[in-house]
Amino acid sequence: MPDVFEVNRRNALLLAAGGVAGTLGSRPAAAQGSTMETTSDTHPLAPGWRRFKIGDAEVTVILDGIRPGEGPFPTFGEDQSQEAVGALMQENLLPPQRFVNFFQPVVIRIGDELVLVDTGMGANGRANGMGLLTQRMGQAGLSPSDVTQVVLTHLHGDHIGGLMENGAPVFANARYAIGRTEMEFWTSDEAKNGSRADNAKAVEAMVVPLKDKTTLLGDGDQVVPGLTARAAFGHTPGMMAFELSSAGARLFLMADTFSQFVVSFQKPDWQVRFDQDKTAAAQTRRQYAAMLADQKLPLLGYHLPFPGLGYVEKDGDAFRFVPETYQLLAGG
Repeated sequence: MPDVFEVNRRNALLLAAGGVAGTLGSRPAAAQGSTMETTSDTHPLAPGWRRFKIGDAEVTVILDGIRPGEGPFPTFGEDQSQEAVGALMQENLLPPQRFVNFFQPVVIRIGDELVLVDTGMGANGRANGMGLLTQRMGQAGLSPSDVTQVVLTHLHGDHIGGLMENGAPVFANARYAIGRTEMEFWTSDEAKNGSRADNAKAVEAMVVPLKDKTTLLGDGDQVVPGLTARAAFGHTPGMMAFELSSAGARLFLMADTFSQFVVSFQKPDWQVRFDQDKTAAAQTRRQYAAMLADQKLPLLGYHLPFPGLGYVEKDGDAFRFVPETYQLLAGG
């Protein structure tokens, strides 16, 4: 999938499909100090952040960047034919052989805590129009220095790339939380010497230097009051989803459980190239999709179309993704 970012007709169409970048409860934009980090944002999905409330908690989705390219086959539907995947795309009014991937960290203000969930591409993504997290945080009135907790759903490069810059932590005053199983795998000899060695090196550079400030989580552990880790294994050995609960309202941050808003829901058993345990990943998709549909709970998906916020509805033996429109504004 090429990394080149082109402002063209495809991106213009993407504006219509990506949802409205709302400014509910917005704070004044804050200028940043470098050439990359300014309040001038020419990205086609500018302003690139969306804020809403879950109970008393304030949630801000930050669009770290987008990556257009060929797809979704074979990344999605790896065990299917290109024709079958293309036909599913066309049934959903999407291009059969073009795909846009989204990268969306989340900032949660809950009680006295400011929690960042995942960190995007970081400096290594900026040449290709990504790595916009800290810039967009500034525009949304959020400062990296105010983050008290950084939570990592899993340790793939597009989730940990923004942790360190020029050898120093970007979120200098934060503590960190990672799934115990996830950390153990990526620092193991198996990861360091196998086919995933490059990602293990990124973990060594970005995550391991922060280990003295890191809490390792298990299923059901609380990060801060109102934010609970939930096992979502399969995509990686120890990926965590996170349940946000405040004043009787709930939201599930699903990381890469659902990474394509058609395939992941309508064909949850189709294989995904980057899922390490494909059987477990499919089981996780079905388990969470059924729960979210049954309980009519909202979810955020890291790679879903901006802002990645919506609901799940049952559709026969599978599901459909329903983007959030005004349910949260209306108190639904």
